[in-house]
Amino acid sequence: MGVFHSVASFNNAGFSLFPNSLAGFVADPWFCLPIVIASIAGGLGFPVLIELARRARKPRGWSLHTKITVVVSAGLVLVGTCGILIMEWANPHTLGQLNVAGKLIAGVFQGVTPRSSGFSTVDVAEMRPETHLFMNILMLIGGGSASTAGGIKVTTFALLGFIMLAELRGEPSVHVMGKRLPVDAQRQALTVTLLAIGAVVVASLVILALTRFSMEQVLFEAISGFATVGLSMGITAE
Repeated sequence: MGVFHSVASFNNAGFSLFPNSLAGFVADPWFCLPIVIASIAGGLGFPVLIELARRARKPRGWSLHTKITVVVSAGLVLVGTCGILIMEWANPHTLGQLNVAGKLIAGVFQGVTPRSSGFSTVDVAEMRPETHLFMNILMLIGGGSASTAGGIKVTTFALLGFIMLAELRGEPSVHVMGKRLPVDAQRQALTVTLLAIGAVVVASLVILALTRFSMEQVLFEAISGFATVGLSMGITAE
């Protein structure tokens, strides 16, 4: 079981040998935190892992790709954890039934796993609607390029942010951490994002036309499928 879950977490597969995913370990740090760490490591991407192994003590020498991936990934972990804790803290069906320590552990776990890991320690279907929307965003972003995670990738998400910032400032070109961003990289980021949105919209339309599920359930399922997350509000089997 240890080998199976460690492989599944590093590869962001989300498969569990337990019928309710990892709900039985919701407040167990010795079980949850290693899975979180393995999921983050797998989601950084192999080029980033290799560079970190070689230059862990020299962050100034990291490539632009590694800097963006590490900074944005760390930010998403923080934002994801805080978002889940704020929105689900008092929900009696999820975090509300736990003590403070248990809530923090579950918050960290559920703040990381939507970005492709797919494990869950609480009932996703019982989460609040605003939490579902928040998780949709995390799932769509995904992990790092050349990683075991899915989504549009954190680098694509970051480049879109830099492009928007440059446009709002009225700058003629886009600069990222002191370096000019090539036009082809901007086009790739926009293309990947629009194709992802298109795939999710088409899939959602088809499922809505063929079933009686709600828009909230279908959109969550479609994004989870596109981003290879594996989380569900309970409608997969149907």
